[in-house]
Amino acid sequence: MKVKVHKISSSTKNVKLSSMVEISKVIEAREGSVLVVKALEENPVYGSVELLSGRMSKIIEGDILACTLGERKASTGFYGVIPHKIEPGDRLNMLNYGGVIGKAVSGNPEFGKPIEVEVLGQALVFTTFNQRISEPANIAEDSIPWRDELAYSVPVIMVSASSMNCGKTTAACELIKGLTADGYRVAGGKLTGVSLMRDTLNMVDYGAVKALNFNDTGVASTTGKNTDRLSKGIIHELNKSDIDCIVLELGDGIMGSYGVKSILGDTEIMAFTKGHVVCANDHVSAWGVKEIFRDMGLCISVISGRVTDNAVGVEFIENELNIPAANAITENEKLVSVVEKEVFG
Repeated sequence: MKVKVHKISSSTKNVKLSSMVEISKVIEAREGSVLVVKALEENPVYGSVELLSGRMSKIIEGDILACTLGERKASTGFYGVIPHKIEPGDRLNMLNYGGVIGKAVSGNPEFGKPIEVEVLGQALVFTTFNQRISEPANIAEDSIPWRDELAYSVPVIMVSASSMNCGKTTAACELIKGLTADGYRVAGGKLTGVSLMRDTLNMVDYGAVKALNFNDTGVASTTGKNTDRLSKGIIHELNKSDIDCIVLELGDGIMGSYGVKSILGDTEIMAFTKGHVVCANDHVSAWGVKEIFRDMGLCISVISGRVTDNAVGVEFIENELNIPAANAITENEKLVSVVEKEVFG
């Protein structure tokens, strides 16, 4: 059975669907399965989907969408899981802008109710040229391989944070822009979070010669179970380019459910990490990240984020915590200078 898809979400990009999609009524209820669904409602606050082009498109009631099955455990946002069994006619929810869908467990009053969708079927892909041999579509196909070991890398600069929405992407992009202006060839990446192209597209806009995220490894949403191996896959792949360093953003907070701590605890990855920017929202979270890093035996190069929006936070960090502080927007040259000196001498 073929259906016309109005909107193909960016989370499905590994599969390379066309607007006319063959679907199956037999559905694999596992992460990465590409499902075709019908939007049953709209959400005026959180009601868009990122397309393959990177453009945000409003979800209209009745839209047929290609989405990716996954879970989401955002510290601020929607919490959703993958049901054990899915059949045509079942109702799921849009969990993020990238088109990840699952069964919503918990919402967020700021974003309204997650859009409900009706499952029509699972997209099929045809793997044999000029033959009608199909397989259930999953974003794990033709993805970057995960790696158990990381033997080599150019210097890595990590950007992590105390929580979501406190300045990580801004800091990462300003680092890429500043280091590029100083003559370095910089790659970018996002290692944790829920599928969305926006941040890596921003990295390219700011000068990254290449940018990848976990979706490129066939993962819709990261957890502590998979982040170390997929991260090594991304770092290994980026090192195939002619680059001098890699700026990597860790989505969500250090204590969140996306698996940031498993990356920070991986000795191989951290051995190549020569600089670390940590963003924080306020004084308490800035103090907290220092304590967490000390307990893990890690060093912070500079603290940025909303806590540095004025001189009060900067003075607290530098005088009380004895860590350099720089706002990525108003003191971007200082931010780049501190990191560049630590990484390249």
